[in-house]
Amino acid sequence: MSEPSLLVERRGAVALLTLNRPDRINAFTPELLAAIGDAFDAAVADKSVRAIVITGAGRGFCSGADIFDYAALPPENRDIGRMLETAYEPVVAKMRACPLPIVAAVNGVAAGAGANFALLADIVVAARSASFVEAFGRLGLIPDVGGTWTLPRLVGEARARAMCLLGDPLTAEAAAEWGLIWKAVDDDVLLGEAHTLAERLTGQSASATALTKAAFRETAKNSFEDQIALERRLQSEAGATADHAEGAAAFIEKRAPTWGERD
Repeated sequence: MSEPSLLVERRGAVALLTLNRPDRINAFTPELLAAIGDAFDAAVADKSVRAIVITGAGRGFCSGADIFDYAALPPENRDIGRMLETAYEPVVAKMRACPLPIVAAVNGVAAGAGANFALLADIVVAARSASFVEAFGRLGLIPDVGGTWTLPRLVGEARARAMCLLGDPLTAEAAAEWGLIWKAVDDDVLLGEAHTLAERLTGQSASATALTKAAFRETAKNSFEDQIALERRLQSEAGATADHAEGAAAFIEKRAPTWGERD
């Protein structure tokens, strides 16, 4: 019996998702993407889960789409745009809509769709040996999985263009210096660092986390005036929660807050 392409493990209130196709550097297939989507659905439905960590098995995080899998398809099934629509975009939508904080622990290479998938996480930590490669041009393709949207907003248009047009690997330390990721850490502490961050996030107010993520989702398309109006609306919602009442009481009483369960 073959190993599943995605390993799902519970570590307390954290769901650990491990891309598990190490022989292909965890390259994406429709089956793997479907498993990731299902895992997100399950994590959101399980009220005891309060954070998600994503990493890769073996020597790399994800090498992007599995070209061998694609090449084996009959010609009539090789419409890449259709593949993006049916296999990739549902996962992207679930990640962006996810109310839970997502931490990506990038080990080794994150290339093409694998790089842009990692950057969908709320917090990205990478091993010092890791690299990010927008390798699409080598295959005669353009960046996808949101890369042309995400990269300019993280590192600026000049750097984003050069990353995508040249396809040069960007080291984890350079990625951290540019603001592409949160931080680079020693290889042997990567997963521990990611889990520590996730545990910290599980100790935050779940309602405040979800509403903060909701605000950030809209910021790229809103004017400043629209965004502060959204903040006002979401802050009213946050201020009416039991978590806010508890947080204010804990502050006044000089104690740690005891947050409620996820809604």
